[in-house]
Order: sequence, then structure tokens, then C-alpha cells
Amino acid sequence: MKIIRQLLRICPLLLTLLFSQTLMAQETYDQKLAEQYKADDYGMKTYVMAFLKRGDQVEKYSTEERAEIQKGHMENINQLAAEGKLILAGPFIDGDELRGIFLFNVATLVEAEELTSRDPAIKAGVLKMDLVQWYGSAALMAIPELSKKVQKKSF
Repeated sequence: MKIIRQLLRICPLLLTLLFSQTLMAQETYDQKLAEQYKADDYGMKTYVMAFLKRGDQVEKYSTEERAEIQKGHMENINQLAAEGKLILAGPFIDGDELRGIFLFNVATLVEAEELTSRDPAIKAGVLKMDLVQWYGSAALMAIPELSKKVQKKSF
């Protein structure tokens, strides 16, 4: 009986806390931003993540040729970001076979394959990419603009 009375005292408090959290979430919701980022009701959207791996043709190229291919790879990254198709990109530290990741702002593997086919490092066989659909926060769409604000030098 004592436990039931304690539960009856605690339940209103728990309900009040839960209700206030729900109201706070609704107050901070920004419909315009959600629409701009194409968020679903959970604030999420579908992306395609690319895992960049060491390609089979790396040894085929001289150091100078690889530097030129890398330059084209970086230019491609900047172009895709400018088009709004690439949300984030970066190398893995101490990457051997697994070199880095891309997060594409596209919903299908076909779209991502088209974007990866433009990359000089992919064309040359220096890199290859494994693509997978990923469901993540639509707020990641803010990364490119935020990056500009913290990036002192460009690649």
C-alpha cells in the first residue's frame, strides 16, 4: 500500500516533467528550417555515405602524378560542396586501406555513384568508394556554412 501511495505522488511529477519536455521541443521546432533541410517529422533525412578506400592503381603513378590527381580530388570536393551535394568530407588519421569518408546530400546510391564518377582519384583508380544509404540528422546540412566560419585556410 505504501508503494502505491508513493507512486501516486510521483506520477503527477513525472507527467509534468514529460509534458514540459514535449512543450519545449515543440517551442524550439523551426518549420522553415526543417523544410529548407528537407527534414522528416523526426528531423532526419536520407544521405549516402561513401567510404573511400585505397585503389588498385596507386603504384601505377609517380609521386608527381599522384599529387596532380590529389589536387583534382580536392577541387572535386570543393565543387561538390559548392553545389550542395557534399555535406562533409575528410580523411581518416592513420588511414591505410580506409582513406576517408564523404557524406553526400543525395537519397539514392545511383545519384552518389554519378557524383563519385567525377572524381579524378576514382577515375585514376587511386581511390575507390563503397556507398551506403544513411539516415541521419537533417541538421548536418548546416555543416558547410558553419565550416566556412571556422576555416581559416582553404585546401
